[in-house]
Amino acid sequence: MSCQDRAVILPFLYAGFRISELVDLQLNDLDLLTLNLKVVGKGGKYREVPMKPEASAAIKDYLAEERKSHPRVDSPYPFLTQRAGRMNWHTVNKLLHSHGKQLALKIYHHKFPHTFCSQLLKKQVDLTTVARLAGH
Repeated sequence: MSCQDRAVILPFLYAGFRISELVDLQLNDLDLLTLNLKVVGKGGKYREVPMKPEASAAIKDYLAEERKSHPRVDSPYPFLTQRAGRMNWHTVNKLLHSHGKQLALKIYHHKFPHTFCSQLLKKQVDLTTVARLAGH
């Protein structure tokens, strides 16, 4: 799995992003020192989401390695494609489908927020905090 693929998938899993939140994420929304991501969600709601160290490390690795040598390195968006200065939802879906196929799983982007919230509830995080982190 490429650095970029890990940097895309882990925030989905560990921060519960919606696909629109991921593709709209900009470099200035990343705070890799405090492990927080600033997200504009549904209805233009703004929230800060804590990141697990694994997700932060994946993003740091990607920014330091693959992204640095990309022709569109000046883009304000962290996730780039060969043809554009930002990744779109279709590209993210193709990436998830490709990795799911390798694992013999069907991976859908809309399942990640559900998984994120379910994991928090299993760890007995209170419902108000889970709702806030999910952008509700």
